[in-house]
Amino acid sequence: MKLSKLAQKLQIRLINNLPGKDEQWRMRVTSDKSYNFDNTEEDAIQSAVLILLYEENGVICFTLTERTQTVEHHRGQISLPGGAREADEKLSSTAIRETQEEIGIYADDVDIIGALSPLFVPVTGFIINPFVGIINANFEPQPAPEEVETVISVHVNELLNDDNELQEKRNLRGYDMNIPYFLLSGHKVWGATAMILSEFKTVLKEAMDA
Repeated sequence: MKLSKLAQKLQIRLINNLPGKDEQWRMRVTSDKSYNFDNTEEDAIQSAVLILLYEENGVICFTLTERTQTVEHHRGQISLPGGAREADEKLSSTAIRETQEEIGIYADDVDIIGALSPLFVPVTGFIINPFVGIINANFEPQPAPEEVETVISVHVNELLNDDNELQEKRNLRGYDMNIPYFLLSGHKVWGATAMILSEFKTVLKEAMDA
């Protein structure tokens, strides 16, 4: 399927009822112990990320970033490009601006085709607003050295492949955790990013089958 055709199908699908928490929480990190955070959704910091779709050698892909060890949040993790909203800017503009700053795309080359369900992350106090966009121009990623270690290209078929959904046990902050993750381009993608991609996977399947 061509990117333009998929974009049309996704645009229609993203207008309708979204899977929301049912699909997000499927990839939620869980523990056998309860734990509480001081952050609340009412006081959450608004942020946005972008699932940026593009064609590479006839295959539809999207970008992920490996964060550096010097950023304030999620050091070394695999994330979607994005960040906190500035002043009163539109959240879709936040997603594009942050993506431009992190991986060097040109904002004018990006078309937003819709949004997924917001996701509140209690551990950081952010509410993440995921957007889906396409870039029709050829681009060479230019990662921001202070934020991005490397830019990762992922074929959408990797996300759609159920064999790439895995789990592992890990101790985090003194808790024994069960961590679902996607294995994408050889990288473990977990936490909030996996939760966002879980909803996107469902929406993507439905759009492609429509």
